Amino acid sequence: MPDVMSTPAPEQDLSEILKVRRDKLAALQAEGRDPFTITRFQRTAYSQEIKDRFDALENAHVAVAGRVVAKRGMGKAIFADLQDPQGRIQIYIRADSVTPEEFADFRKVDVGDIVGCEGYVFRTKMGEVSVHCESARLLSKSLRPLPEKFHGLTDRETRYRQRYVDLIVNPEVKRTFELRSKFIKHVRDFMDGRGFIEVETPVLNTISGGATARPFITHHNTLDIDMYMRIATELPLKRLIVGGMERVYEIGRIFRNEGMDTKHNPEFTTIELYQAYADFNDMMDLFEELLSSAAQKLLGTYHVTWQGEDIDLAPGWPRLTMAEAVKKYTGLDFMAEPDDARAVAMARSAGVELPKTAEPTWGNALYEVFDQKVEEKLIQPTFITMHPVDVSPLAKRSPADSRLTERFELFICHSEMGNAFSELNDPIDQRQRFLKQVELREKGDDEAGMMDEDFLTALEYAMPPTGGLGIGIDRCVMLLTGSDSIRDVILFPTMKSNVSGQIAGTGNIQSQSATIQTGN
Repeated sequence: MPDVMSTPAPEQDLSEILKVRRDKLAALQAEGRDPFTITRFQRTAYSQEIKDRFDALENAHVAVAGRVVAKRGMGKAIFADLQDPQGRIQIYIRADSVTPEEFADFRKVDVGDIVGCEGYVFRTKMGEVSVHCESARLLSKSLRPLPEKFHGLTDRETRYRQRYVDLIVNPEVKRTFELRSKFIKHVRDFMDGRGFIEVETPVLNTISGGATARPFITHHNTLDIDMYMRIATELPLKRLIVGGMERVYEIGRIFRNEGMDTKHNPEFTTIELYQAYADFNDMMDLFEELLSSAAQKLLGTYHVTWQGEDIDLAPGWPRLTMAEAVKKYTGLDFMAEPDDARAVAMARSAGVELPKTAEPTWGNALYEVFDQKVEEKLIQPTFITMHPVDVSPLAKRSPADSRLTERFELFICHSEMGNAFSELNDPIDQRQRFLKQVELREKGDDEAGMMDEDFLTALEYAMPPTGGLGIGIDRCVMLLTGSDSIRDVILFPTMKSNVSGQIAGTGNIQSQSATIQTGN
């Protein structure tokens, strides 16, 4: 029988399609059979469950429910594909198996409608496991057409704006977000199993701190004060370490008022964790075990393909200091050149210029050479350690070299996956670092941090040696799913306002959908 979703048909104007569907709804309502008044349907089986247990369920009575995604048939028999959370299953309706009213109603069902069917499980002559319906009921009317199946919803902008349609017509999208959910559960299980406690900290703060980033600013009407949406959870979590909660973590949304690209969304998800009596080496071990175990558990392999590269997540990732990485990939030896001016000249010799807001120091020169010339070359998992103090205001200085900090970032496919420190717990040194950030802010660097007197007070009560780690959940999901854009792993990514609203979005769908089924 022909598939009405794929058989060429005259293109219909969208307004005509919308009118036809609304007319069908109005007719049902006039007869007192409004589908939107139905409150529940007792489903007893799902599509994949029926297929997997066919031998046990053959001829058994089941009730299935879902969205009609294909419909075909002529005369006295109709086939339709029903999509539910587990997948799709074929339903078969004959005129002599249901009431005349039910058969007539089902002939008018459109692709996109949600229906419930009761009947028995059987296998067709073509060998397809199906449900032979003995009762069929329209549960919800779709007043807009779905994209035609061969072209689907392919325009990325429309997919992100109308994620609900994207999830309906692109099954792989749902699998991405199922894996995201499983990864977050794995992270929680991993942390809970190591004695960490999950906590919650404020999203709104009176100052911005814990990272170098531009914040979103809002206003609290009752208190009549400006507040900042958090750019990190670091400072509240370290207050808890001071208070004696020695292993804490938070999985939560972070907000940064910065640029947008394939790796950055203004709101994103991180896990930050802090462990008393640990250092950045412990954090490296933990991060490596967390991510490699996630790959093995969720994918069954250490090998993933991301951005066209075969990535090996098997434990044993290399660890290079930032200076070693710069020397390896550029030949510049910053450790042999301690003078600020000559270090800046060395950077310029490699074609690297310091930002206007950065002071011309040895540390900033080293960092900018790494950022502009080395990061792009890091494909396999690599820990870059010992970052300059100039760019690490919250990390503990290295006992071996006061210009450096005990800090690392993990890079995979030239993308930063996480950031960690041996946390600075000296309140006097921390005050000086904050003052430097305030100075930079006064010079126009709106990403620099603010003075946090309460956090300094907390440190004065003494914080034990502590290791801290922040991991980008979205980046990890991109890696595990092979996604090229962060928007592919965030259900509702930030988008520029569409002044035309849903009409413009639907127009995009209609332009891809020349053969839309409107019913028989």
